[in-house]
Amino acid sequence: MNSLNAALYPAPARPVRVLQFGEGNFLRAFADYFIDIANEKTDFNGSVVLVKPIPFGTLFPAFKGQDYRYTVMLRGLVDGQPVEQTRVISSVSDAVDCYQEYERYSAYAKCETLRFVISNTTEAGIVLDESDRLDLCPPNTYPGKLTKFLYERAEHFDYAPDKGLIILPVELIDDNGIALHRCVTALAKLWGLGERFEKWLEESCVFTSTLVDRIVTGYPRGEAEAIWEKLGYRDDILVTAEPFGLWVIESAKDISDELPLPRAGLPVIYTDNQKPYKQRKVRILNGAHTSFVPMAFQCGHDIVLEAMNDPLIRTFMQKTLYDEVIPTLDLPRQDLLDFAEAVTGRFANPFIRHQLLSICLNCVSKWRARCLPSLEVYLERKGELPPHLTFSIAAMMSLYLGGEKGEDGKLHCLRGGQPYELQDDAAVLDFFAGAKALSADEAVKAFLSNETFFGKDLTQLPGLEAAVAAALKDIQAKGMKAVVEERFGV
Repeated sequence: MNSLNAALYPAPARPVRVLQFGEGNFLRAFADYFIDIANEKTDFNGSVVLVKPIPFGTLFPAFKGQDYRYTVMLRGLVDGQPVEQTRVISSVSDAVDCYQEYERYSAYAKCETLRFVISNTTEAGIVLDESDRLDLCPPNTYPGKLTKFLYERAEHFDYAPDKGLIILPVELIDDNGIALHRCVTALAKLWGLGERFEKWLEESCVFTSTLVDRIVTGYPRGEAEAIWEKLGYRDDILVTAEPFGLWVIESAKDISDELPLPRAGLPVIYTDNQKPYKQRKVRILNGAHTSFVPMAFQCGHDIVLEAMNDPLIRTFMQKTLYDEVIPTLDLPRQDLLDFAEAVTGRFANPFIRHQLLSICLNCVSKWRARCLPSLEVYLERKGELPPHLTFSIAAMMSLYLGGEKGEDGKLHCLRGGQPYELQDDAAVLDFFAGAKALSADEAVKAFLSNETFFGKDLTQLPGLEAAVAAALKDIQAKGMKAVVEERFGV
C-alpha cells in the first residue's frame, strides 16, 4: 500500500503565512484543518510552518516522509446520526526544529509573507521565566522564543508597521493572549530591547485571546490498518477527532478579513469579549462532566458513552443542564439550548471512549470552577438549592471517602471490591484519607467549610450542609445506583 504523499495528493505551493509552535494532534485536527479549508474556500492562500517548541520528541520525520500531508478523520453524531468525514490536509508546507536547525528557524522571522503565529505549548508554556536569555539559540521558554523571533523580525524590516504579527495562542488558560503579551513585554524590558521595539509590539502586533473546543482523539491505535484500507493509502500521522468545533477569537482589532475563517463556513467567532463563550463552555460542557461523572462511575460505568446509554444518568445530566445550569447564564436562551444539545450529542459519540476516572482528575477544584457558580446563582435567583448540583457534591465526596493514600501520592479506593485510583491536590487527598474516620455529618461539615477548597465557607449557604449530609448518608446506606433511582428515577 502506498503512503500518503504529494504525488498521491498534489496541492499548489502557497506562501508561508503561519508559524505554528507545536505539531500535536490538537493543532493538526483544529487550526491546520481550518486553514486548509480556508485555502479551498476563500482567498486566504497561505501555508503553515511547524516549529518544535521543546528539545525532545517529534513527529517531524513522519511529516517529511509524507511531504507534510496527513488525514483528519472526524467521527461522531450529527443531528443524532453517526457520521465519518475525512480530509487530506495540505496546509502544512514545512517543519523546523528550532533547537537543531536554529538558523533555518530564525530565517522565518525575515519571511515577507508571514502574518500569524499560532501556539499550543500546554498550559505551562505561557510563563515568565526571568532567567531566560536573549543570547540563547533558542531561548528556553515559549515567550522567550517568541520575543526573540519578533525582535529579529522588527530589526530586519526596520520596524515597518505592516510587518507586525497576529498572535493566536490556544493554550487552555484564561486570557491566554493577555498572559502571553505580558510575558513578551516583560522580557523586552528585561532584555533591554528598547522603546522602539516596545512601541512596535504595541502598535504593529496583535495578541488575541482565544477559546477552542474540539475533542481530538489522535492516532487511532488498533484501527489504523482498517482505516488505511478504507482510505486506500497508509498514513502514519492520521488524526481522529469529533465533528464539533469552535474557535472564539477575542481581538481589539478586527482581523476577520485577514483570517477569513467564518467566510469558509467554519465555526469561528470574532469578538471583543470571549468571556461569555468561555462561561458557556465551562458551565455547560465542563460542568456537566464534573457534576455527573463521579455518580456515573459509582453506578458501575467506566466511560462517558456507557453512562450516556444509561437512561437514568442521561436524564440526570440533562436535567442538571436544562433545569439548573442554563437558567443561571445570561447568553441568549436559544444559543444556550443549542449548545447543551450539542454537548449531549458529543457525550454520546460512539467513536470516543472517554474514561470517567480521567475526568475525575482534580475533581474538587474542577467542581469549584465549573459547578459552584451555577449552584450559587441558582440559589440566589430561585431561593432554593438545585437538587442535581447539590447531590453532585455528595457523589463527589462518596467517590473519595474510604480511600487510603498510598506512597505513590494517589488515593486508593474500592468500587464493588475492585480497586481504583484518584489523583488530586495533596491537601484534598489528605483530607479524604483522614475523613474516613468521621461520620457523614462531620465529613460534610469539614469539607464544605474548607475555604482552601472552595474559596469560602459553603456551610453558610442556606440548607446546603444538611442536604449534602442527607444525600451522603443515603449513598452510604443504600448504594449510589439505588439512591439515584430513588431520587431522580424516570
